[in-house]
Amino acid sequence: MHRTSALALLLAVVTGSGATTADESFIVVQSTTSTRNSGLYDDLLPRFEAVSGIEVRVVAVGTGQAIRNAANGDGDVLLVHAKPAEQAFVDAGEGVQRFDLMYNDFVIVGPADDPAGIAGVDDAAAALAAIAGARATFASRGDDSGTHQAELLLWEGTGVDVAAASGDWYRETGSGMGATLNVATGSGAYALTDRASWISFGNQGEHRVLVEGDEALFNQYGVILVNPEKHPNVKARAGQAFVDWLLSDAGQAAIAEFSVDGQQLFFPNAR
Repeated sequence: MHRTSALALLLAVVTGSGATTADESFIVVQSTTSTRNSGLYDDLLPRFEAVSGIEVRVVAVGTGQAIRNAANGDGDVLLVHAKPAEQAFVDAGEGVQRFDLMYNDFVIVGPADDPAGIAGVDDAAAALAAIAGARATFASRGDDSGTHQAELLLWEGTGVDVAAASGDWYRETGSGMGATLNVATGSGAYALTDRASWISFGNQGEHRVLVEGDEALFNQYGVILVNPEKHPNVKARAGQAFVDWLLSDAGQAAIAEFSVDGQQLFFPNAR
């Protein structure tokens, strides 16, 4: 659906006989732990509230859970990073339209002694295969998050059955990125993480980025207004205002300006 037709649908919904009477002074955004833990929302949301008067309340969970929450109508906007799942959400009529918002990348981190010998490898799948071959400990989120989904796609390219290795060298934490990185640094394990979470992580110890730069590690974020036709409780006007601001020059500039320790964490690419 083109943006113009999506907005026409939205206008028809919110101005028709069934127009919403919900309190639109705040919205709920179903989002990822990486965006919250990086501090991005602490920087962006006050800027949006200052120009709109709309408070944004973020529910930060793994992407899979965020999508399920939004599909239950428990939110007004979805902001996650698993493009095929996001498009499926829209195709199912749960969202109005998906927009590219920003990107960064995934990296593989690991201990300085690097028992699998992957430092500097420019092929992420080959690096994972080397980890499996060495039976070196790998900490996976195992939580259906966007990071976990990206990790599983990389494993598919290796021919390694990580389900069979679960509980052995392959350890699933069932937790968010921060908790999984704590497991990795505490046990000398490798892990896949988005770069923003790694830069913001305060317990890196002797771990470092070992693999980066592969195109397969590209990490795209998208934003979607939850469909008010399917979920009448959605605060369509306020939610659309937030989406529009994120995609605007002002919102994109705010994303670009956000940094931690002098490092830009997200790169805007709305079209």
